[in-house]
Amino acid sequence: MLKDSLPEIKTPLPGPKADAILKRRMEAVPNAIKSVYPCVIKRGEGAMLEDVDGNRFLDWVGGVGVLNIGYSRPELVEAVKEQSEQYFHAMMNIVTHEGYISLAEKMNEIVPLKAETKKTMFANSGAEAIENAVKIARSYSGRPNIIVFSGAFHGRTLLAASMTAKKSYAAGIGPFPDGIYRAEFPYLYRGPKGYGEEMAIEYYVERLHKVFEEASPAEYVAAIVVEPVQGEGGFIPAPLEWVKALRKICDEYGILLIADEVQTGFARSGRLFVSHYWKEAGCPPDILVSAKSIAGGLPLSAVTAAKEVFDGVRGGVIGGTFGGNALACASALKTIEIIEKEDLCARALKIAEKCRKEFESWKIEFEEVGDVRGIGSMMGIEFVKDKESKIPNGTLVSAIVAHCVQKGLIVESAGSGSNVIRFLCPLVVTDEQLDSGLSILKSAIEACR
Repeated sequence: MLKDSLPEIKTPLPGPKADAILKRRMEAVPNAIKSVYPCVIKRGEGAMLEDVDGNRFLDWVGGVGVLNIGYSRPELVEAVKEQSEQYFHAMMNIVTHEGYISLAEKMNEIVPLKAETKKTMFANSGAEAIENAVKIARSYSGRPNIIVFSGAFHGRTLLAASMTAKKSYAAGIGPFPDGIYRAEFPYLYRGPKGYGEEMAIEYYVERLHKVFEEASPAEYVAAIVVEPVQGEGGFIPAPLEWVKALRKICDEYGILLIADEVQTGFARSGRLFVSHYWKEAGCPPDILVSAKSIAGGLPLSAVTAAKEVFDGVRGGVIGGTFGGNALACASALKTIEIIEKEDLCARALKIAEKCRKEFESWKIEFEEVGDVRGIGSMMGIEFVKDKESKIPNGTLVSAIVAHCVQKGLIVESAGSGSNVIRFLCPLVVTDEQLDSGLSILKSAIEACR
């Protein structure tokens, strides 16, 4: 079976069938929607995909964190098929469908927030959910401004692109919405020279207070939006002590804390959400945004917030035609059931233990491996010219990505310098596949240094 197989390249890449389709892509699809991978998927199972030429790849990107439970789960196929035979769509502003309610009830049960009584709404993408979370915070608080962070990625829609730090994602599409202010994220590997972790966190907290002094007074801030692990920014975890400080600041000034768990959610971190770790430490968010692996590959996202927050939103401000589509809700309910039944949170920690041990050994072995970091099975390996200078080595990472795919492993870069290899492997990967992927990646580093 494909799901139990190992990487196998049978043709030069791209193969003849893939090459023909990729040429059609160039003619039909905008060049701005880029892909550097010379393969065209035919089918996928577990953590493996097979292309139209019969080449088999181990996928360590998983649709960028969408496939935590893997490709083509039969249970999801059956759940979506069963729902499709009843109806595809019922807009919640017109006709109530029970799947939306059942999924909202489940999200209210599993999402960790400061409030115990919660409500959930659904949208279609992470960016759409982020935009709704900002609207909710502004409508509830009556305040205009939002604080985001250096290195942040929140999406490509206009408001989300304004919140996103890397402006190559927003070049030439302005003017941008007002009321978005940026503080410095605690990127400890590149923090102030000579600072220990405690001093560095104090520094970054002070930088946030500078935003209140120099950009927006705290009483005008509706929400602070933060990724528990920055994704596109380079897989940088938010230090727990810094999150505690954020929670204290939010409580002091009446600001809502929004956790963007679009990429970190649904067992990736070793818990259903990183915010579970936050809650145990006494610093849970007020609003949590999730998407990606929520529905196993169908378009769906969610905003979960305190009941009083949602009840403070004016009618007509939120909602949408396809938000909480019936097929996506059926898939999401089954996805969460699989995660809980198979204890994929524990599996994420087991995968992480093995990978971190290997990655840390590379940090000792290779001068170009500067940092290894992450939470659970959301890990990043940062490549540099050398450990002393820490100059980002995006050229090396590009070569590693290209080398890996030729050997049947799909990996992707991240970070402002495109110098981080991200690890987002489906949590259903077999131990043998994991070993194979680690071997391919190490060989790629050795070959491309």
